[in-house]
Amino acid sequence: MPEHVHDLLIVGGGPAGAATAYWAASSGLDTVIVERKVFPREKTCGDALTPRAVHQLEAMGLKEHLEHYHRFEGLRVVAHGRTLEMGWPEHPVFPSYGFVVRRSDLDTFVARQAVLAGATLLEGTDALRPIEVDQPQSSSSPMGSGRISGAIVADKDTGTEKLIYSRFIVVADGANSRFGRTLGTSRDRSYPMGMAIRGYFKSPMHDDPWIESALDVRDRRGSTMPGYGWIFPVGDGTINVGIGLLSTFRDYRSVNTSHLFEEFACTLPSHWQIDPTQPIAAPTGGRLPMAGSVGPKAGPNWLLVGDAAGSVNPFNGEGIDYAYETGRLAAGLIVDAAARGDSVLARYPGMLDDEYGTYFKMARIFARAIGHPALIRELTRVGMRSQPLMEWALRVMANLLRDGGMGHSETAYRALAAAVRLIPDRYAQIQPQAPSSATDFAPPDALIK
Repeated sequence: MPEHVHDLLIVGGGPAGAATAYWAASSGLDTVIVERKVFPREKTCGDALTPRAVHQLEAMGLKEHLEHYHRFEGLRVVAHGRTLEMGWPEHPVFPSYGFVVRRSDLDTFVARQAVLAGATLLEGTDALRPIEVDQPQSSSSPMGSGRISGAIVADKDTGTEKLIYSRFIVVADGANSRFGRTLGTSRDRSYPMGMAIRGYFKSPMHDDPWIESALDVRDRRGSTMPGYGWIFPVGDGTINVGIGLLSTFRDYRSVNTSHLFEEFACTLPSHWQIDPTQPIAAPTGGRLPMAGSVGPKAGPNWLLVGDAAGSVNPFNGEGIDYAYETGRLAAGLIVDAAARGDSVLARYPGMLDDEYGTYFKMARIFARAIGHPALIRELTRVGMRSQPLMEWALRVMANLLRDGGMGHSETAYRALAAAVRLIPDRYAQIQPQAPSSATDFAPPDALIK
Protein backbone atom coordinates (compact mmCIF):
# COMPACT_ATOMS: atom_id res chain seq x y z
CA MET A 1 0.00 0.00 0.00
CA PRO A 2 1.26 3.53 -0.78
CA GLU A 3 2.30 5.67 2.15
CA HIS A 4 0.02 8.53 1.08
CA VAL A 5 -2.88 8.85 -1.33
CA HIS A 6 -3.91 12.39 -2.33
CA ASP A 7 -7.50 13.25 -3.06
CA LEU A 8 -6.59 14.92 -6.35
CA LEU A 9 -3.56 14.90 -8.62
CA ILE A 10 -3.49 17.58 -11.34
CA VAL A 11 -1.16 17.15 -14.30
CA GLY A 12 -0.24 20.66 -15.45
CA GLY A 13 -0.12 23.95 -13.55
CA GLY A 14 -1.32 26.37 -16.26
CA PRO A 15 -4.69 28.16 -16.21
CA ALA A 16 -6.88 25.05 -16.17
CA GLY A 17 -4.75 23.12 -13.70
CA ALA A 18 -4.26 26.04 -11.32
CA ALA A 19 -7.98 26.88 -11.33
CA THR A 20 -8.88 23.25 -10.66
CA ALA A 21 -6.38 23.18 -7.80
CA TYR A 22 -7.63 26.43 -6.30
CA TRP A 23 -11.26 25.35 -6.17
CA ALA A 24 -10.50 21.79 -5.04
CA ALA A 25 -8.10 22.86 -2.30
CA SER A 26 -10.50 25.59 -1.19
CA SER A 27 -13.09 22.85 -0.66
CA GLY A 28 -10.71 20.89 1.53
CA LEU A 29 -9.36 18.28 -0.89
CA ASP A 30 -5.74 17.16 -0.50
CA THR A 31 -4.56 18.47 -3.88
CA VAL A 32 -1.18 18.20 -5.60
CA ILE A 33 -0.16 19.80 -8.93
CA VAL A 34 2.77 18.57 -11.02
CA GLU A 35 4.10 21.13 -13.51
CA ARG A 36 6.92 20.15 -15.85
CA LYS A 37 8.35 23.68 -16.04
CA VAL A 38 9.35 26.15 -13.33
CA PHE A 39 7.43 29.40 -12.83
CA PRO A 40 7.72 31.98 -14.21
CA ARG A 41 7.76 30.55 -17.71
CA GLU A 42 6.70 31.91 -21.10
CA LYS A 43 3.74 30.65 -23.10
CA THR A 44 2.60 31.54 -26.60
CA CYS A 45 -0.51 33.66 -26.04
CA GLY A 46 -2.11 36.98 -26.86
CA ASP A 47 -2.04 37.80 -23.11
CA ALA A 48 -5.48 39.47 -23.18
CA LEU A 49 -7.95 38.58 -20.45
CA THR A 50 -11.53 39.18 -21.58
CA PRO A 51 -14.40 39.76 -19.11
CA ARG A 52 -15.11 36.02 -18.77
CA ALA A 53 -11.51 35.34 -17.71
CA VAL A 54 -11.42 38.37 -15.40
CA HIS A 55 -14.59 37.17 -13.69
CA GLN A 56 -12.97 33.81 -12.89
CA LEU A 57 -9.78 35.43 -11.62
CA GLU A 58 -11.71 37.80 -9.39
CA ALA A 59 -13.70 34.84 -8.04
CA MET A 60 -10.35 33.29 -7.05
CA GLY A 61 -9.54 36.36 -4.97
CA LEU A 62 -7.19 38.00 -7.48
CA LYS A 63 -9.05 41.27 -8.15
CA GLU A 64 -6.49 43.47 -6.40
CA HIS A 65 -3.62 41.59 -8.04
CA LEU A 66 -5.01 42.30 -11.50
CA GLU A 67 -5.06 46.03 -10.84
CA HIS A 68 -1.27 46.06 -11.19
CA TYR A 69 -1.63 45.27 -14.91
CA HIS A 70 -2.88 47.11 -17.97
CA ARG A 71 -6.65 47.46 -18.06
CA PHE A 72 -8.49 47.87 -21.36
CA GLU A 73 -12.05 48.95 -21.97
CA GLY A 74 -12.95 47.15 -25.18
CA LEU A 75 -12.06 46.21 -28.72
CA ARG A 76 -11.02 48.29 -31.72
CA VAL A 77 -11.62 46.55 -35.03
CA VAL A 78 -9.93 47.63 -38.25
CA ALA A 79 -10.99 46.44 -41.70
CA HIS A 80 -11.62 47.80 -45.22
CA GLY A 81 -10.33 51.25 -44.33
CA ARG A 82 -12.75 51.63 -41.41
CA THR A 83 -12.22 51.61 -37.65
CA LEU A 84 -14.78 50.87 -34.95
CA GLU A 85 -14.26 51.08 -31.18
CA MET A 86 -16.57 49.00 -29.00
CA GLY A 87 -16.62 48.93 -25.22
CA TRP A 88 -17.28 45.65 -23.46
CA PRO A 89 -21.04 45.25 -23.02
CA GLU A 90 -22.71 45.59 -19.65
CA HIS A 91 -23.43 42.18 -18.16
CA PRO A 92 -24.97 41.04 -14.85
CA VAL A 93 -22.12 38.59 -14.20
CA PHE A 94 -19.04 39.58 -16.16
CA PRO A 95 -17.22 42.92 -15.75
CA SER A 96 -17.07 45.47 -18.56
CA TYR A 97 -13.27 45.55 -18.66
CA GLY A 98 -10.32 43.29 -19.35
CA PHE A 99 -6.60 43.16 -18.61
CA VAL A 100 -3.47 42.35 -20.55
CA VAL A 101 -1.13 40.22 -18.46
CA ARG A 102 1.88 38.36 -19.77
CA ARG A 103 1.47 34.64 -19.27
CA SER A 104 4.77 34.43 -17.41
CA ASP A 105 3.17 36.62 -14.71
CA LEU A 106 -0.41 35.36 -14.95
CA ASP A 107 0.27 31.66 -14.63
CA THR A 108 2.70 32.26 -11.79
CA PHE A 109 0.34 34.22 -9.56
CA VAL A 110 -2.66 31.95 -10.23
CA ALA A 111 -0.61 28.87 -9.34
CA ARG A 112 0.62 30.64 -6.19
CA GLN A 113 -3.00 31.43 -5.31
CA ALA A 114 -3.80 27.72 -5.54
CA VAL A 115 -0.94 27.04 -3.13
CA LEU A 116 -2.29 29.65 -0.72
CA ALA A 117 -5.63 27.82 -0.90
CA GLY A 118 -3.86 24.67 0.31
CA ALA A 119 -2.63 22.90 -2.84
CA THR A 120 0.87 21.45 -3.14
CA LEU A 121 2.78 22.55 -6.25
CA LEU A 122 5.66 20.42 -7.57
CA GLU A 123 7.47 22.46 -10.24
CA GLY A 124 10.02 21.00 -12.63
CA THR A 125 8.20 17.68 -12.35
CA ASP A 126 7.14 15.76 -15.45
CA ALA A 127 4.17 13.37 -15.34
CA LEU A 128 5.45 10.48 -17.42
CA ARG A 129 2.60 7.99 -17.43
CA PRO A 130 -0.36 6.87 -15.36
CA ILE A 131 -0.33 4.12 -12.78
CA GLU A 132 -3.10 1.93 -14.17
CA VAL A 133 -5.08 -0.42 -11.94
CA ASP A 134 -8.03 -1.29 -14.22
CA GLN A 135 -8.24 -2.54 -17.77
CA PRO A 136 -9.42 0.07 -20.32
CA GLN A 137 -13.11 0.17 -21.07
CA SER A 138 -14.43 -0.88 -24.48
CA SER A 139 -13.83 1.50 -27.35
CA SER A 140 -17.59 2.11 -27.62
CA SER A 141 -17.77 3.48 -24.06
CA PRO A 142 -18.32 7.24 -23.67
CA MET A 143 -15.81 7.13 -20.82
CA GLY A 144 -12.08 6.85 -21.41
CA SER A 145 -9.51 4.27 -20.30
CA GLY A 146 -9.76 2.43 -17.00
CA ARG A 147 -9.24 3.68 -13.49
CA ILE A 148 -5.79 4.98 -12.67
CA SER A 149 -4.31 5.32 -9.21
CA GLY A 150 -1.90 8.16 -9.88
CA ALA A 151 1.12 8.94 -12.01
CA ILE A 152 4.79 8.13 -12.33
CA VAL A 153 6.60 11.46 -12.31
CA ALA A 154 10.21 12.50 -12.78
CA ASP A 155 12.28 15.42 -11.58
CA LYS A 156 13.30 17.35 -14.71
CA ASP A 157 16.78 18.10 -13.37
CA THR A 158 17.81 14.76 -11.91
CA GLY A 159 15.54 12.35 -13.76
CA THR A 160 14.62 10.75 -10.44
CA GLU A 161 11.27 9.00 -10.70
CA LYS A 162 8.65 8.56 -8.01
CA LEU A 163 5.03 7.51 -7.76
CA ILE A 164 2.26 9.89 -6.75
CA TYR A 165 -0.97 8.17 -5.76
CA SER A 166 -4.35 9.88 -5.89
CA ARG A 167 -8.05 9.05 -5.79
CA PHE A 168 -8.79 11.39 -8.69
CA ILE A 169 -6.73 12.83 -11.55
CA VAL A 170 -7.29 15.93 -13.67
CA VAL A 171 -5.37 16.22 -16.94
CA ALA A 172 -4.48 19.87 -17.61
CA ASP A 173 -1.21 19.68 -19.52
CA GLY A 174 -2.30 21.80 -22.47
CA ALA A 175 -2.85 21.42 -26.19
CA ASN A 176 0.01 18.98 -26.56
CA SER A 177 -1.43 16.79 -23.80
CA ARG A 178 1.01 13.90 -23.66
CA PHE A 179 -0.50 12.52 -20.48
CA GLY A 180 -3.96 12.65 -22.00
CA ARG A 181 -2.82 10.63 -24.98
CA THR A 182 -1.51 7.90 -22.69
CA LEU A 183 -5.12 7.60 -21.51
CA GLY A 184 -6.37 7.21 -25.09
CA THR A 185 -7.51 10.77 -25.82
CA SER A 186 -7.31 12.13 -29.36
CA ARG A 187 -8.45 15.09 -31.40
CA ASP A 188 -11.42 14.83 -33.75
CA ARG A 189 -9.81 16.11 -36.96
CA SER A 190 -13.17 17.13 -38.43
CA TYR A 191 -13.14 19.98 -35.89
CA PRO A 192 -11.19 23.18 -36.59
CA MET A 193 -7.71 23.71 -35.23
CA GLY A 194 -6.15 27.10 -34.66
CA MET A 195 -2.62 28.14 -35.49
CA ALA A 196 -1.09 31.35 -34.18
CA ILE A 197 2.21 33.15 -33.85
CA ARG A 198 3.03 36.17 -31.70
CA GLY A 199 5.85 38.48 -30.72
CA TYR A 200 6.46 41.67 -28.74
CA PHE A 201 7.48 45.12 -29.96
CA LYS A 202 8.30 48.36 -28.19
CA SER A 203 5.59 50.98 -28.73
CA PRO A 204 4.72 54.38 -27.23
CA MET A 205 1.09 53.21 -27.44
CA HIS A 206 1.72 50.41 -24.93
CA ASP A 207 -1.03 51.74 -22.62
CA ASP A 208 -3.74 52.28 -25.24
CA PRO A 209 -7.18 51.63 -23.66
CA TRP A 210 -8.25 49.35 -26.54
CA ILE A 211 -7.06 46.00 -27.77
CA GLU A 212 -7.09 45.92 -31.55
CA SER A 213 -8.11 43.29 -34.08
CA ALA A 214 -7.38 43.43 -37.81
CA LEU A 215 -10.11 41.59 -39.71
CA ASP A 216 -8.89 42.28 -43.23
CA VAL A 217 -5.22 41.38 -43.16
CA ARG A 218 -3.20 42.18 -46.26
CA ASP A 219 0.47 41.98 -47.13
CA ARG A 220 2.59 44.87 -48.38
CA ARG A 221 1.36 44.29 -51.94
CA GLY A 222 -2.27 44.52 -50.86
CA SER A 223 -2.96 40.81 -51.27
CA THR A 224 -5.32 39.21 -48.76
CA MET A 225 -3.60 37.09 -46.11
CA PRO A 226 -5.33 34.19 -44.33
CA GLY A 227 -6.44 34.77 -40.78
CA TYR A 228 -6.84 37.78 -38.51
CA GLY A 229 -4.34 39.84 -36.59
CA TRP A 230 -4.21 41.32 -33.11
CA ILE A 231 -2.36 44.11 -31.36
CA PHE A 232 -2.68 44.05 -27.57
CA PRO A 233 -1.05 46.82 -25.48
CA VAL A 234 0.75 45.29 -22.49
CA GLY A 235 1.25 48.50 -20.51
CA ASP A 236 4.95 47.92 -19.86
CA GLY A 237 6.37 49.70 -22.90
CA THR A 238 5.50 46.84 -25.24
CA ILE A 239 2.64 45.50 -27.35
CA ASN A 240 1.77 41.89 -28.12
CA VAL A 241 1.39 41.43 -31.88
CA GLY A 242 0.12 38.23 -33.41
CA ILE A 243 -1.73 36.61 -36.25
CA GLY A 244 -3.86 33.49 -36.24
CA LEU A 245 -5.65 31.32 -38.74
CA LEU A 246 -7.86 28.26 -38.73
CA SER A 247 -7.41 24.88 -40.34
CA THR A 248 -10.50 25.66 -42.44
CA PHE A 249 -8.35 27.87 -44.68
CA ARG A 250 -7.20 26.03 -47.75
CA ASP A 251 -3.54 25.01 -47.68
CA TYR A 252 -3.16 26.19 -44.08
CA ARG A 253 -0.57 23.47 -43.46
CA SER A 254 1.75 25.02 -46.02
CA VAL A 255 1.65 28.50 -44.46
CA ASN A 256 5.04 29.80 -43.38
CA THR A 257 4.08 31.28 -40.03
CA SER A 258 7.26 33.34 -39.63
CA HIS A 259 6.66 35.05 -42.97
CA LEU A 260 2.99 35.53 -42.07
CA PHE A 261 4.00 37.27 -38.86
CA GLU A 262 6.64 39.43 -40.54
CA GLU A 263 4.19 40.60 -43.20
CA PHE A 264 1.56 41.47 -40.62
CA ALA A 265 4.05 43.40 -38.47
CA CYS A 266 5.11 45.42 -41.51
CA THR A 267 1.50 46.45 -42.22
CA LEU A 268 0.48 47.50 -38.71
CA PRO A 269 -1.36 50.85 -38.54
CA SER A 270 1.07 53.72 -38.13
CA HIS A 271 -0.38 54.78 -34.76
CA TRP A 272 1.39 51.87 -33.07
CA GLN A 273 4.76 53.36 -34.10
CA ILE A 274 6.76 50.14 -34.07
CA ASP A 275 9.88 49.10 -35.90
CA PRO A 276 8.60 45.89 -37.55
CA THR A 277 12.15 44.63 -38.05
CA GLN A 278 12.94 44.75 -34.32
CA PRO A 279 10.80 42.38 -32.26
CA ILE A 280 11.99 42.15 -28.68
CA ALA A 281 12.58 38.41 -29.10
CA ALA A 282 11.99 35.77 -31.73
CA PRO A 283 8.24 35.17 -32.20
CA THR A 284 6.74 31.90 -31.04
CA GLY A 285 3.74 29.97 -32.28
CA GLY A 286 1.55 27.00 -31.55
CA ARG A 287 -1.49 24.98 -32.55
CA LEU A 288 -4.72 24.82 -30.56
CA PRO A 289 -7.40 22.12 -30.74
CA MET A 290 -10.76 23.92 -30.59
CA ALA A 291 -14.48 23.60 -29.83
CA GLY A 292 -14.12 20.70 -27.40
CA SER A 293 -12.47 18.57 -30.08
CA VAL A 294 -10.45 16.31 -27.76
CA GLY A 295 -11.98 13.30 -26.08
CA PRO A 296 -12.97 11.26 -24.28
CA LYS A 297 -13.10 13.92 -21.59
CA ALA A 298 -13.66 11.60 -18.66
CA GLY A 299 -12.65 8.22 -17.31
CA PRO A 300 -13.72 6.35 -14.19
CA ASN A 301 -11.68 8.67 -11.95
CA TRP A 302 -10.12 11.24 -14.28
CA LEU A 303 -11.18 14.33 -16.26
CA LEU A 304 -9.71 16.56 -18.99
CA VAL A 305 -9.83 20.36 -18.64
CA GLY A 306 -8.77 23.42 -20.62
CA ASP A 307 -6.68 23.06 -23.77
CA ALA A 308 -6.15 19.37 -23.03
CA ALA A 309 -9.89 18.97 -23.73
CA GLY A 310 -9.80 21.29 -26.76
CA SER A 311 -11.73 23.96 -24.84
CA VAL A 312 -10.84 26.89 -27.09
CA ASN A 313 -13.35 29.25 -28.73
CA PRO A 314 -13.10 29.04 -32.56
CA PHE A 315 -14.72 32.47 -32.88
CA ASN A 316 -11.69 34.27 -31.48
CA GLY A 317 -9.11 31.76 -30.24
CA GLU A 318 -9.80 32.42 -26.55
CA GLY A 319 -8.75 29.62 -24.28
CA ILE A 320 -7.84 31.10 -20.90
CA ASP A 321 -11.41 31.82 -19.81
CA TYR A 322 -12.58 28.32 -20.78
CA ALA A 323 -9.57 26.85 -18.99
CA TYR A 324 -10.59 28.58 -15.77
CA GLU A 325 -14.24 27.65 -16.26
CA THR A 326 -13.68 23.96 -17.03
CA GLY A 327 -11.20 23.73 -14.16
CA ARG A 328 -13.75 25.16 -11.76
CA LEU A 329 -16.45 22.84 -13.10
CA ALA A 330 -14.19 19.80 -12.80
CA ALA A 331 -13.14 20.70 -9.27
CA GLY A 332 -16.75 21.00 -8.13
CA LEU A 333 -17.57 17.63 -9.64
CA ILE A 334 -14.56 15.96 -8.01
CA VAL A 335 -15.49 17.43 -4.62
CA ASP A 336 -18.92 15.88 -5.14
CA ALA A 337 -17.40 12.57 -6.28
CA ALA A 338 -15.11 12.46 -3.25
CA ALA A 339 -18.19 12.57 -1.03
CA ARG A 340 -20.63 10.49 -3.07
CA GLY A 341 -18.62 8.16 -5.29
CA ASP A 342 -16.76 8.04 -8.60
CA SER A 343 -19.89 7.58 -10.73
CA VAL A 344 -20.53 11.32 -10.38
CA LEU A 345 -17.74 11.97 -12.90
CA ALA A 346 -19.79 10.37 -15.68
CA ARG A 347 -21.85 13.59 -15.71
CA TYR A 348 -18.90 15.69 -16.85
CA PRO A 349 -19.17 15.34 -20.68
CA GLY A 350 -22.89 16.14 -20.52
CA MET A 351 -22.26 19.18 -18.33
CA LEU A 352 -19.72 20.49 -20.83
CA ASP A 353 -22.16 19.92 -23.67
CA ASP A 354 -24.92 21.74 -21.80
CA GLU A 355 -22.61 24.69 -21.16
CA TYR A 356 -20.80 24.95 -24.50
CA GLY A 357 -22.27 22.47 -26.99
CA THR A 358 -24.54 24.72 -29.06
CA TYR A 359 -22.19 27.67 -28.83
CA PHE A 360 -19.19 25.65 -29.99
CA LYS A 361 -21.24 24.10 -32.80
CA MET A 362 -22.16 27.59 -33.99
CA ALA A 363 -18.49 28.56 -33.80
CA ARG A 364 -17.51 25.50 -35.85
CA ILE A 365 -19.96 26.50 -38.59
CA PHE A 366 -18.49 30.00 -38.51
CA ALA A 367 -14.97 28.56 -38.71
CA ARG A 368 -15.94 26.53 -41.75
CA ALA A 369 -17.47 29.60 -43.41
CA ILE A 370 -14.42 31.81 -42.96
CA GLY A 371 -12.34 29.20 -44.72
CA HIS A 372 -13.64 30.96 -47.83
CA PRO A 373 -11.78 34.31 -47.97
CA ALA A 374 -14.28 35.92 -50.37
CA LEU A 375 -17.14 35.19 -47.97
CA ILE A 376 -15.46 36.51 -44.86
CA ARG A 377 -14.29 39.57 -46.79
CA GLU A 378 -17.88 40.44 -47.67
CA LEU A 379 -19.16 39.69 -44.18
CA THR A 380 -16.63 42.03 -42.60
CA ARG A 381 -17.29 44.66 -45.26
CA VAL A 382 -20.99 44.66 -44.35
CA GLY A 383 -20.32 44.49 -40.63
CA MET A 384 -17.91 47.41 -40.58
CA ARG A 385 -20.69 49.68 -41.88
CA SER A 386 -22.84 49.03 -38.80
CA GLN A 387 -21.72 49.70 -35.23
CA PRO A 388 -24.78 47.91 -33.73
CA LEU A 389 -24.14 44.82 -35.87
CA MET A 390 -20.49 44.68 -34.84
CA GLU A 391 -21.39 45.19 -31.19
CA TRP A 392 -23.75 42.21 -31.46
CA ALA A 393 -20.97 40.20 -33.09
CA LEU A 394 -18.65 41.15 -30.21
CA ARG A 395 -21.18 39.88 -27.69
CA VAL A 396 -21.50 36.59 -29.54
CA MET A 397 -17.82 36.02 -30.30
CA ALA A 398 -16.74 36.87 -26.75
CA ASN A 399 -19.61 34.74 -25.37
CA LEU A 400 -21.05 37.63 -23.37
CA LEU A 401 -24.76 37.14 -24.00
CA ARG A 402 -26.99 37.58 -20.95
CA ASP A 403 -28.70 34.38 -19.84
CA GLY A 404 -32.43 34.91 -20.10
CA GLY A 405 -31.90 38.47 -21.37
CA MET A 406 -34.70 39.96 -23.46
CA GLY A 407 -32.63 42.46 -25.44
CA HIS A 408 -32.26 42.43 -29.21
CA SER A 409 -28.84 40.75 -28.93
CA GLU A 410 -30.14 37.85 -26.87
CA THR A 411 -33.28 37.42 -28.98
CA ALA A 412 -31.24 37.27 -32.18
CA TYR A 413 -28.76 34.85 -30.65
CA ARG A 414 -31.48 32.52 -29.35
CA ALA A 415 -33.03 32.38 -32.81
CA LEU A 416 -29.66 31.62 -34.34
CA ALA A 417 -28.90 28.98 -31.69
CA ALA A 418 -32.26 27.28 -32.31
CA ALA A 419 -31.43 27.04 -36.02
CA VAL A 420 -27.94 25.72 -35.30
CA ARG A 421 -29.33 22.89 -33.16
CA LEU A 422 -31.32 21.68 -36.19
CA ILE A 423 -28.32 21.68 -38.53
CA PRO A 424 -26.81 18.20 -38.97
CA ASP A 425 -23.37 17.88 -37.40
CA ARG A 426 -21.79 17.12 -40.77
CA TYR A 427 -22.30 20.76 -41.78
CA ALA A 428 -20.20 21.86 -38.83
CA GLN A 429 -17.33 19.59 -39.83
CA ILE A 430 -14.30 20.26 -41.97
CA GLN A 431 -12.51 17.79 -44.20
CA PRO A 432 -10.47 15.67 -41.78
CA GLN A 433 -6.74 16.12 -42.17
CA ALA A 434 -4.46 13.12 -42.50
CA PRO A 435 -3.76 11.75 -39.02
CA SER A 436 -0.51 12.93 -37.57
CA SER A 437 0.14 13.27 -33.87
CA ALA A 438 3.14 15.46 -34.68
CA THR A 439 1.02 18.10 -36.40
CA ASP A 440 -2.15 17.67 -34.34
CA PHE A 441 -0.30 18.30 -31.10
CA ALA A 442 2.80 20.20 -32.22
CA PRO A 443 4.60 22.05 -29.43
CA PRO A 444 4.94 25.82 -29.97
CA ASP A 445 8.50 25.73 -31.30
CA ALA A 446 7.45 23.36 -34.06
CA LEU A 447 5.38 26.10 -35.66
CA ILE A 448 8.33 28.37 -36.43
CA LYS A 449 9.37 27.76 -40.02
